[in-house]
Amino acid sequence: MLEGHGHTHRCIYPNAFGGGNPLAERNTLRVVVLTAVMMAVEIVCGVLFNSMALLADGWHMGSHAIALGISVLAYVYARRFAQDARFAFGTWKLEVLGGYTSAVLLAVVALMMMYESGSRLLRPSAIQFDDAILVAVVGLVVNLVCALLLRDGHREHGHGHDHHHGSDQHQDLNLRSAYLHVIADASTSVLAIFALLGGKYWGAIWLDPAMGIAGSILVSVWAYGLLRDCGRVLLDAEMNAPVVEQIRHAIRHSGWQAEINDLHVWRVGGGKYACILAIRTSQDVSADDVRRQLSAHEELVHVSVEVTRFAPA
Repeated sequence: MLEGHGHTHRCIYPNAFGGGNPLAERNTLRVVVLTAVMMAVEIVCGVLFNSMALLADGWHMGSHAIALGISVLAYVYARRFAQDARFAFGTWKLEVLGGYTSAVLLAVVALMMMYESGSRLLRPSAIQFDDAILVAVVGLVVNLVCALLLRDGHREHGHGHDHHHGSDQHQDLNLRSAYLHVIADASTSVLAIFALLGGKYWGAIWLDPAMGIAGSILVSVWAYGLLRDCGRVLLDAEMNAPVVEQIRHAIRHSGWQAEINDLHVWRVGGGKYACILAIRTSQDVSADDVRRQLSAHEELVHVSVEVTRFAPA
């Protein structure tokens, strides 16, 4: 028999989600410029010196320049529309959408790299190793500088939050996509250097296109991981997040003999979640009591609670 019903919610102002990492935005823009310049140098030198590994690395950096540019635009739009009331939970997902788009571009470039490297493997040609090695080393240095810039932005973003719940709770997926772009690019630069050294000193010309294939596989794996992570956020597939089990645990150990009728959790920011919770209990429990029970979980920034009370048999 139904005896009562209660409902309440807790939320923070929507513009708290998104557009909150200006250092990351500035550093990402600097990385875009550095990456674009190095991309042009590697592609031109790859053609002049006939190095597939150098060309692959240049294409890879080109994809990163585009993807990083998308990351910058995502930050700009998230900041620009942060006060727009049409975004019910803020503009954070604009940044996630930027990360997803850059992952799609990476997958396309990986296919191009695989095709061209396979062609060069079947039809090898002479390479000007000394010049190509020099350019590849310069590219690696640029990648490392870019990685340091983006890491600084990540640290600044992380230091602006409470670390009680762990670093994964404050993950900036847009910044993560930019950072992983340059880390993956540094890895392909290392592969290119190894291939060119092998060709110069051991006569293993096949290493050059082989490393191009290895680089394309690396890009594909990384693109898949970013597509999966960003897609999970964009589709609100967050019911396997640790906070979901924490909510269930809090209700089970509340002493109310309550059962959860309905539970929906989705992410609205880096490490920030919204929650809709409906419970059924025979005890005198209000929605405010449930809200206080969950208040220890600071990652829950928008909580809506419904309580249904019934008379025990």
